[in-house]
This record gives sequence, C-alpha cells and structure tokens, in this order.
Amino acid sequence: MDYFAPLLAQDAAAIDLSAELTQNLLTTNNVWMMLSTALVFIMHLGFAGVEAGFGQAKNTVNILFKNTITPIIGILSYAVVGFYLMYPGFDLPGWFGFDAAGWSLFWFAPETADITAGYADAGYTYWTDFLFQAMFAATAATIVSGAIAERVKLGAYLVFTLFYVGLIYPLIGSWKWGGGALDEMGFYDFAGSTLVHSVGGWGALAGVILVGPRIGKYVNGKTVEKPGSSVPLAVIGVFMLWLGWFGFNGGSVLSADPGLVSFVLVTTCLAACAGGLGGFLAAYFAFKRLDLGMVLNGILAGLVSITAGADVINPGPAVLVGFIGGILVVISAVLLDRAKLDDVVGAVSVHLTCGVWGTLAVGIFSTNPDHSFFTQLIGVAICGITAFAAAFIIFFVLKSTMGIRVSEEHERNGLDSHEHGIRGYTIVYDE
Repeated sequence: MDYFAPLLAQDAAAIDLSAELTQNLLTTNNVWMMLSTALVFIMHLGFAGVEAGFGQAKNTVNILFKNTITPIIGILSYAVVGFYLMYPGFDLPGWFGFDAAGWSLFWFAPETADITAGYADAGYTYWTDFLFQAMFAATAATIVSGAIAERVKLGAYLVFTLFYVGLIYPLIGSWKWGGGALDEMGFYDFAGSTLVHSVGGWGALAGVILVGPRIGKYVNGKTVEKPGSSVPLAVIGVFMLWLGWFGFNGGSVLSADPGLVSFVLVTTCLAACAGGLGGFLAAYFAFKRLDLGMVLNGILAGLVSITAGADVINPGPAVLVGFIGGILVVISAVLLDRAKLDDVVGAVSVHLTCGVWGTLAVGIFSTNPDHSFFTQLIGVAICGITAFAAAFIIFFVLKSTMGIRVSEEHERNGLDSHEHGIRGYTIVYDE
C-alpha cells in the first residue's frame, strides 16, 4: 500500500492543480467579459453625444433625457422578460420559447445561479452573461431614438422601447443566439450586425415613416439642412462608440481567448478606419465638400458592417467590408432624403443599411466554408420582416391612441422648454 502512496499523492496534486488552473481561467475570462460589458455600457454615452451633437440646440435636453432613460428601461425590461425569452434553451430549434425556470431562478433563487467553471465552458458566470446581453438589448433601443429625434412624444417613445426591447429584440435574437431555427439553418451573426443593429434600424425606419419629417425639412422638393448643436460633441460621441465597440465585438468572443480576441479587435478597428475613408470619399464625390458628418457616420458604418463577421473575415477583406459600408452609408442617406424620410442622425443608414451589408458579407468573405450567402440572405429577410412589421404595428397603435408626434408649436419652439423646463445650453451672467 505504501508503494502506491506517492502515486496517489501525485494524482491528487495534479487534480488540485487542474482545478486551480480552471478557476484561474474562469476568473480571467470573466474579468474580460465584465470589462467588455463596461465598454458596451459606455456606448450609451457615445450615442447620447452623437444624437445631441447632430440635433438642434433647442432639443438637447430632450435628446439627452431619452438617451438616459433608454438604458434604464432596456436593462430592466430585459431583466423582467427579455433574458429568458432570448435564451429559452430550445429542446428543438424553433421560433418561440420562454425559460420560466430561468426567470424563477433570477428573481427567487439567485443563490442557485451557476458561477462556477461549469457554466459557459468557464467563459463567464451566469450574472456576467445576463449583464453583457442586457447591454446589447439596450443598445438596440438607442438606435431608434436618434432617427426620430426632435419631434416624437417622449411618452410614446418610452412605451415603444418597453415593448420593442422587452419582447421583439429578444425574440428575434433567440432564433440565432438562443439556439433557435436560424441557428439550425446555419445563419451566422457573430456580434449582431443583424440581431442588434439592423433590428434597431428596422425599428428606426418604421418610426421615421410613421412620425414623419421635421417641420421645414423638405421644402419645394429640396432638403433643408438643420445644423446640429455641437460638432465637437458629435465627434466625441463617435470616438466613444468606437472605443465601446472593442467590448461589443471583443466581448462577443465570450472568453478572453488571446488569439481570437486580438484578431477580432484588429478586424473591427480596420473596418472602422476603412469605413471612415469610404464615407469621406463618397461624400466628397456626392457633395463636393469635406463632410465631417459623413466621415463620422462612415466610421460607424464600418463598425456595424464588420460586426457580423469580425471573427471569420480576415483583415484584408475586413478593410473592404468597412470601406463599402462607408460608401453605402452616404448613398443610403441621400436616398432617404430623396424619399423624404427624415433621419436626424443617419441611424437607418448606419445600422440598417450597413447591418444588412455586413451580414451578407459573411456569406462572401467568411473563412468558414459552411457560411452561405443564400442562408445569410434568408436570415436577414426573416429578421427584417419580423422587426419592421413589429415596430410598425407598435408605432401605429401608439399613433392611433396616445399619438406619437408633439404639437407644431412645441416642435418649432423646441422640446426642451416645453417638456423639461430647461435648455441644454444656458449661459448665466452675474448682474
């Protein structure tokens, strides 16, 4: 028996070392996921800066109020219902499911939540899983805010956000990320070009159509420019979003895998640069001026475009994907104005147009031979029809009941004074 004692001791030591390494791996992965969560959260500050910067000064407080309340509603509604609708644990891939057991665990038995290495292949804990996904949900809602700014009723917007983020976004997300029918079909969307950005973009398009353009935006067949309140604020907002995207895409690796995370960050950054360049050149060709706004939206276009395939598209093609996205955002903005669809910040062009392009680009440039352009197209169509129809119905019901547009007087004078009682830019002189 003594003969085997050293061997048994070695086995025990090996088991202890393995357990320690696994725990260290969980800690490392979870720290990265929590940092990524924080980076995605800070994107709300970026959205607020872009929207307030591109919006008129008389509506600044209203815009900032919406961008403050949106993540509050988004995260709470995701905690109440969205998380369990998005990740129902389909027994068989399908189109609808709800994890009642998960809901009960979250609210009534949190002490039983899995925070061990047995959850998510030691990538993160249950609580980190929820919080990271909640940030994505709130981001989808923010996209709608910018498109319909300066004339939408605050109450109607908040009701729309509650239903769209609480029900529609997680339902569509479950079809891929929750193991549903689109996942079974082979549809691929790494970090949400479709599931986050174009879903938000379709909601924005429905809102723009039903709310209508701002007063004086389209006169005698011409588009009237409405200068934003702060170009520096818009620039700061875009760079905050660019920073946040390192968590948005990098965190979507769902671990701190050094090789894959660094690869994703490289393709993400290259696409952003190429998108800015594409927006710059396309805008110069179209408007014969050095258009900073289109460079900024070009950067965001490149980021949205690469989001679906940041882990499966090599750096060279990633540059092309971003560059094309930057061009498309200019073309889309011009076409929307010609159709008299007033989008204050270009949200539809950035998130919808480039979200669709980026998802289809996976079928063209992916290094995975299983990714099919046709499958990507089918997935985009299914998600798009569902998101647009749902958003249109919600806005239409709100328009028919409580109304979705402020009065002409309030719109002309600005929403800040009428709805909030303060202005965004106030200089007080001592007498």
